[in-house]
Amino acid sequence: MPTSPLRSALFVPGSRPERFAKALAAGADAVIVDFEDAVEEALKPHARQHLADFLRHTDTAQVMVRVNAPGHAQHASDLAFCANYPGVVGVVLPKTETCAQLATACQSGKPLWPIIESAKGLLALQAIAHGPGVQRLCFGSLDLALDLGLSHGTPAAEAFLDQGRMSVQLHSRAAALLPPLDGVFAALDDTPGLQRAIEHARNLGYGGALCIHPRQVAIIHAALAPSAAELQWAHAVLAASTAAGGAGAFQFEGQMIDAPVLLRARRLVQSSGG
Repeated sequence: MPTSPLRSALFVPGSRPERFAKALAAGADAVIVDFEDAVEEALKPHARQHLADFLRHTDTAQVMVRVNAPGHAQHASDLAFCANYPGVVGVVLPKTETCAQLATACQSGKPLWPIIESAKGLLALQAIAHGPGVQRLCFGSLDLALDLGLSHGTPAAEAFLDQGRMSVQLHSRAAALLPPLDGVFAALDDTPGLQRAIEHARNLGYGGALCIHPRQVAIIHAALAPSAAELQWAHAVLAASTAAGGAGAFQFEGQMIDAPVLLRARRLVQSSGG
């Protein structure tokens, strides 16, 4: 799995092997084959077999796997499966709450993406962010709201969840992790709502989001892209820096431009592929 900017990670149920190739072709930056919530209990062993068959016949495929949570009867078997297949390039660890859980999961030899989706997980963020094998954090907003008994969609609930998002981003940065991913947006037909949610996450420093349907991918990518006005500003600032002979600080359109402003301009241009 590349460590370059990752905007979208698309879930596909492990019990639906006919969707694996479609998910990989959907344009997402990563595909997560889900062995957990999207698979009913009786089908969980079959999900591993489906992915094993797919990877044996599609040797170029690279996927993440969301294993069943620590404490689940299938957890150890899921991790052993991940360890045995080169096509599994990372483990998404749901309901992460302790470093001991990370130590067990990292025995798979794969990078870990812990999902923070409980009060215990939030309170253990510092230890989790610095835990073994962790590459990036994910924010599980839906399960966290359920765990905390929040009233879904209310201003109070959103305020609390944003505190959680901020904590995840803060600890990600302090631990030098890759930018975190926001949780899934469940309303599949609410394109404006998804756009607002992703723009909000971007403004909080998130690199992207988990998603549950292929049609969400392009919306997420567009919402994360810098606006035309932002790009115009960034190119103008960089051109002014060149004209100023690379000076450490200079004035541009009434604004003092120094190293942090130049870095923001460069990041905007890079994020656009320019």
